[in-house]
Amino acid sequence: MAVCGLTAQAADWSDTAIGYRYGTDFAEPFNNNAIRKNILNLSHVSGYKYGINFFNADVLLSDEKDPSAVGASSGAQEVYVVYRHTLDLGKVSGKSFKFGPVRGVGVTAGFDVNTKSDAGYNSKKRMLVAGPTLMLDVPGFLNVSLLALWESNAPFNGYTGISTNRYTYDTHPMINLAWGIPFSIGTVPLSFEGFANFIAAKGKNEFGADTAAETNIDMQVMYDLSAAVGASKNTFKLGFEYQYWKNKFGNDTAGAAGQGATARTPMVRAEYHF
Repeated sequence: MAVCGLTAQAADWSDTAIGYRYGTDFAEPFNNNAIRKNILNLSHVSGYKYGINFFNADVLLSDEKDPSAVGASSGAQEVYVVYRHTLDLGKVSGKSFKFGPVRGVGVTAGFDVNTKSDAGYNSKKRMLVAGPTLMLDVPGFLNVSLLALWESNAPFNGYTGISTNRYTYDTHPMINLAWGIPFSIGTVPLSFEGFANFIAAKGKNEFGADTAAETNIDMQVMYDLSAAVGASKNTFKLGFEYQYWKNKFGNDTAGAAGQGATARTPMVRAEYHF
């Protein structure tokens, strides 16, 4: 929330939202159960003279199929935070970088941070990202980035009681697509939103096993129902979301992590923008 407030002060435009998602078919590596999760989130995006800031914080609340501790009847709790800043090179230099379908070129940097309380891993992920971004000329936006990832973790296994010192994976690349494209069916205002991450293997994990390349696609179709409830445009949104995540966190679905390392998760999603 502090990040949102600071970026908004210098912003030419901004959009802050609180949201809720729900699904019954989430998956976690080394766990072959279908997991129900309630997810609360706070997001903020703002543009200023030279670029764009993006911040998102998810609070993920699992059911007992993803237990909070060994033998617990309560579900795991996780907080996952993402921050990205894209510096628009055209705006900084005063020159045009437009070519073909590309309207601009930028440099993106940021971080991911998470903490999770669960029985088997208790993730404490820390990750820095940086790399070039192409901004494509479409209605809304479609950004394509090639990012280097510097990732580490320091897990604790509740089953064995073993704590692992912070371990740094090999630096590895990710192709990231992020989009928000408005469209309509008749007079119904809709938008197609989401992201896709294609992440290379990151070498050995903390336990000496090989990691696998990941595919994480999360997309939603949202209906702007603001006018139906007498609110201004883009205030209330409701829609359906789907996530496909193969080899989640680098765990190979074909190996010991099992089918839980690949998620195929439909969700309902609601947002309030202010």
